[in-house]
Amino acid sequence: MVRKRIFVDILISFLFFILFLIIILFLIRLFSEKQLDDVSPEISCERNLLKKADVLYVIPKFNNKSIAENKSWCEQIKELDKKLAMHGVYHAYNEFLEDRNENYLNEGISIFERCFNFSPKKFKPPQLEISENNKKLIKQKMNLDALFNQIFHKVYHCNDTGEVSNKFVDRF
Repeated sequence: MVRKRIFVDILISFLFFILFLIIILFLIRLFSEKQLDDVSPEISCERNLLKKADVLYVIPKFNNKSIAENKSWCEQIKELDKKLAMHGVYHAYNEFLEDRNENYLNEGISIFERCFNFSPKKFKPPQLEISENNKKLIKQKMNLDALFNQIFHKVYHCNDTGEVSNKFVDRF
């Protein structure tokens, strides 16, 4: 009988601890920067998402079209006065699971610079997939955001293409 009571007490304590962690995570997400992935002139993006987000993760070259070639789009994005970061180079599926070299990364950085007139300070790999070698390469030039970033921030996707719907992200 005593063992059963101890087990129930431990189980209740554990459940309260889990509930506490969920509440803390909810509060962190509530007050942290909102982020928008997949920003490109080639991807439809609702204006309200662009306004809602604090950080825009821009794809430098999507569908083989450079953002730097679309100066009016670059100006529109800069006028939003948001933090801008780089989201892959081409945003190909698992683009950074395959080891890349410095020239590959520099192509994306150069396009980003020509569009916005500054170098990106942050990088997020497409699908959050990245090899150890690519982590080292990117960390030489930028801060790397990956899985933990997604847990502690509300992350939306242009064209609602993320694994989690933008409506769900709004609720949690």
